[in-house]
Formats: sequence, C-alpha cells, structure tokens
Amino acid sequence: MPCVLTQGFALDCREGIGGLKEVYVIELANVATVTESSGTVSAITKSVGKRFWKYSLVRETASAVETINGNTQNGTIFYDQTVTVVLNRRQASVRNEVILLAKNFLMMVGVENQQSASGINRAFLYGRRQGLQLLTGESTTGTAWGDRNGYSLPFNGKEEELAPEVAYAVLATLETPGV
Repeated sequence: MPCVLTQGFALDCREGIGGLKEVYVIELANVATVTESSGTVSAITKSVGKRFWKYSLVRETASAVETINGNTQNGTIFYDQTVTVVLNRRQASVRNEVILLAKNFLMMVGVENQQSASGINRAFLYGRRQGLQLLTGESTTGTAWGDRNGYSLPFNGKEEELAPEVAYAVLATLETPGV
C-alpha cells in the first residue's frame, strides 16, 4: 500500500535566515524519553540530575544538514544528519570539552536564526534515536591575523526520519536538570 500524501505546499514570505544561533547538547544515554507527535517534540525527559548544555554560536559559522538516502532496489530510506559547530579560541577549557564531545553519542537541539515574521526561532532535534558522533574535526591556529583560531566540529548521525521540530516551550526546559 503506498504512503498517502496529506498536504500541498505553498510559497511563503521570503523571511527565513540561515544558520544556527545555538545548540543544546546532552549525552544520548541521559535522555529518558522524547514525546513527539506529527513531527513536533512536545517534551524531553532527562535522567535525574542531567541537563542539556547550551553552546552559543557565532553567526554565519554553524549549520545543520540532513541528506535523504534512498535505495529503490532494497526499498529503504534513511537520513544522514550533520550538525557543524564552530568554536573560536583554542584554550584548555574548550579543548577539554571537545575531547568529551568526541567520546560520546550525543543528542542536539539546533536553534535556527529567526525563521518567522514573529521573530520566534525554530529548533530541531538531531540524533534523536541513534545519536550524533564527532568522527572528524579540526583545530586550527589560522595563518593570517583575521583567520579563525579554534575548532570546527561536524557531528554526524543516521536516523530513520528527518529531525522533528522542538516546540518553543520545550527550549525553556532543556537546561533544567532532570528530576
């Protein structure tokens, strides 16, 4: 039985702005449940005492990309997710955090720059079931005075579905430790 389409698509106003403003990061093992319906996350329950950590990002440096991968012969489809985080300034505290990020399977909530006329940022959940991993990355001093001195970190994952949107009210709960 074919999958039934449910809606069309109309052009919207040209007011979307690219890039990630911030990401919230937690170890995948520290998320107890994710409540989702029709592509929107309405709750994320964290393990006791665990929380998402907020990483504020320099504008026009970070992004999230999802690539659709299908195979007609095998009847399969999956989605590659890449969230690239750029952190400026090479220093011990950032280095130590990068090492911890590389050792974990992670879940991230990426907050996009203002995507609506009301100025409300949109957020999406990456690595929901399988997690994201830091498999490669770069730490660079730069060469010229205007070059980046810092880290470029692409977190990669594969999921069964595209990233669901995270309800705006959920963002306010991410940094609160689970009970």
